[in-house]
Amino acid sequence: NINFVYIVEGEGGSGLVVKQALPYVRCIGESWPLTADRAMFETNALVEEHAMCPEHVPQVFKFDKKNSAIFMEYLAPPSIILRYGLIDGVVYPHLADSMSSFLASTLFKSSLLNLASAEYRKKLAFFADNSPMCELTEQVIFTDPYGAGFHNKWNAPHLDEDVADLRRDTAAKNAISDLKHKFCSQAQALLHGDLHTGSVMVTQSTVHVIDPEFAFYGPMGFDIGAFISNLFLAFFASEGHEACEGQREDHRQWLLKCIRDTWNQFENKFLRLWNDKQRDGGSAAYPDLLFG
Repeated sequence: NINFVYIVEGEGGSGLVVKQALPYVRCIGESWPLTADRAMFETNALVEEHAMCPEHVPQVFKFDKKNSAIFMEYLAPPSIILRYGLIDGVVYPHLADSMSSFLASTLFKSSLLNLASAEYRKKLAFFADNSPMCELTEQVIFTDPYGAGFHNKWNAPHLDEDVADLRRDTAAKNAISDLKHKFCSQAQALLHGDLHTGSVMVTQSTVHVIDPEFAFYGPMGFDIGAFISNLFLAFFASEGHEACEGQREDHRQWLLKCIRDTWNQFENKFLRLWNDKQRDGGSAAYPDLLFG
């Protein structure tokens, strides 16, 4: 929606992807300016995430700073965007295992539970400059939906009363403001920052996480919650894709299982990484001198 993406194919099926950021949102135009520096932060996030979880992050070959262009691994067909597969009712049995591995690896390894404090502060300072993308998230997730935001859209008049109820809901506004405060102030780990089902590419045997241009140091729960909430959206949208009532009940049950498994496996893998780190001498946050 906000960048140009080119697929460059060569002989024998080889190829690469070139992703270019322009100084505005592509699908809106120059009326919505947006820093092209996001490509630099996306490049660095991809490189770091690939190092932490190479099986689930595409490789970067080159970054052209002058043109804000990233040259990266091409995830060729049958790879598709996960959202499209979910809309079609496809089951991906390996999804929870793969996504829990990505989340546990990237969130633990980029945190103070793993990094030396000097390295953690260096990374935190670098990604703090991706502020314009964070401000966009603050606007479209934590602010606009609860008020009369200019870019808000809904099925009018069918949802008019629901929109009005939300805008009157003081408890909801207080709750989302508390979450926004955490989003802005709890720099726990390097986040993908936009981990919805449109940022995941899948086949029946592979999972790759793409598009971390919103990357920054924030609360771990934001990435976890973004992915799981998108699975819930797929669950609640499922009936609208049925040709007859109950046609996708098995798919809905798989989605619920995938949600449970993603969280449970994430918890187990994260704790395993943390326990291994403590056995190896502890971390900057919990040094062996105090907890050994």
